[in-house]
Amino acid sequence: YQRRVRGAPCVISVMSGNRAEKSGLSRDIQKKLEAKYNLDQEKQCRAWIEEVVGEALSDQEIGMHHFQHCLKDGQVLCKLLNTLNGEPLVKKINTQKMAFKQMENIEQFIKGCKTFGLKDGDIFQTADLYECQNMSQVIVALYALSAVSIKNGWAGASIGVKMSEQNKRTFTEEQLNEGKTVIGLQYGTNKGASQAGMNIGKTRHIMD
Repeated sequence: YQRRVRGAPCVISVMSGNRAEKSGLSRDIQKKLEAKYNLDQEKQCRAWIEEVVGEALSDQEIGMHHFQHCLKDGQVLCKLLNTLNGEPLVKKINTQKMAFKQMENIEQFIKGCKTFGLKDGDIFQTADLYECQNMSQVIVALYALSAVSIKNGWAGASIGVKMSEQNKRTFTEEQLNEGKTVIGLQYGTNKGASQAGMNIGKTRHIMD
């Protein structure tokens, strides 16, 4: 609603705490997002955050809305990111209860995540968390944050799969020619022979 301040020419808009319920397509999309939410992943994220930050989350009940309540003011997320980075990426964490201050914390966290190395597709939007629009994406971001932290040198608690580091090698033309000769001797001299089915090296997945 809008409130006119006496003696002032401007009109101040006040956000209502109760938003209108979604209808039609928006409601269907919201239901699908909520159905996708994974409680086991939430439990892992909860345990990981508490271990890294060193304090218990404010709401110990398991569930999407309970988890959102823990993270909504952005303070825990900023502390988490700063701890993983080793030095503050979020210089000032707002402790005020005002909505715009809490959303500012979330925005600073998102900005910090990009600096930390997360890709845009792994990061959520402010409303996804603050308005509980897509908590599944918040979970995705936390898993991505853990993976990138390991790549960046974090040796503490982690969740999910460790990111593989790109291993670039530079070869001289002479070395490349020697390699072709070795392949020719091992697999026959037919150029363009298929190497389908060959498993060069092993892929190792590290799970929590």
